[in-house]
Amino acid sequence: MKLNDLTGTKYPIIQGGMANIATGAFAAAVSNAGALGLVASGGMNAEALREQIRICKSKTDKPFGVNLMLMNPDVDNIAQMLIEEKVQFITTGAGNPGKYMAGWKAMGAKVFPVVASVALAKMMVRAGADAVIAEGGESGGHVGDMTTMTLLPQVVAAVDVPVIAAGGIATGEQMAAALLMGACGVQIGTCLLVSEECPIHENYKAALIKAKDNATTVTGRSQGAPVRIIKNEMAREYLKLEAEGAGREELEKITLGGLRRAVVDGDMIRGSVMAGQVCGQLTAIRPASSILDDIYVNAKRTLENAVNIAI
Repeated sequence: MKLNDLTGTKYPIIQGGMANIATGAFAAAVSNAGALGLVASGGMNAEALREQIRICKSKTDKPFGVNLMLMNPDVDNIAQMLIEEKVQFITTGAGNPGKYMAGWKAMGAKVFPVVASVALAKMMVRAGADAVIAEGGESGGHVGDMTTMTLLPQVVAAVDVPVIAAGGIATGEQMAAALLMGACGVQIGTCLLVSEECPIHENYKAALIKAKDNATTVTGRSQGAPVRIIKNEMAREYLKLEAEGAGREELEKITLGGLRRAVVDGDMIRGSVMAGQVCGQLTAIRPASSILDDIYVNAKRTLENAVNIAI
């Protein structure tokens, strides 16, 4: 089954749920451009998220969804609010949504948990997931250990629901590779940060365009919470302290409010500039519709030409 058959979208593409970035207006813009836009719950309580969902509804008549970070302190209220607002697509991360699944499914929602391992994928399917998003460590923000190239085919082989590929996907060629490995579609995030509609600071977009292939690093491994960000002064200080064995409290002082500093204030020195490894492939700020269309058209062309590849 193709992802767009599941979602009713033009393209088999989901927009990643990026905390403090994926507002209702941005999700609506992505949905209007042909993918499944997601409103991100990170940093919001239930009522703040409800407001963003209603903004999204007011700006699009296309399918959209919500990404629920299960570590959110208000998660129980958010889970109930998603039922009240009749959100039709829910992606989840950082935990097990099992206890909410029955209520969501009874309301008619489709649930796509993000997974970073085969074991978690199997657990999510047993809990009732309609599909799983296999996300490799190439992605931006909170990451797992496995790469998309290794994780995706193992999850595809292990579960009997559709698998969506995420992490390291910014071009049609990368999307085609994911489809050839058994994915029904893809989730993308970093390449949409440089869309005209994305509400991040212009400094953030400029940093992404400027980024080279090795521009990112991963902080927080010692704390069991790895995060991929662009290298800057804050990242270097964090990694130095981490190497010296600093504790959680000392490390959190450095990162507290870091994403907001990057997204809202445009602080590329002390901000947490979350981005996936594909940032080295980004070359221009364009409309979301142009980014999505290029990915889809090039993926289709790549798959059509694959028959001519000799081995």
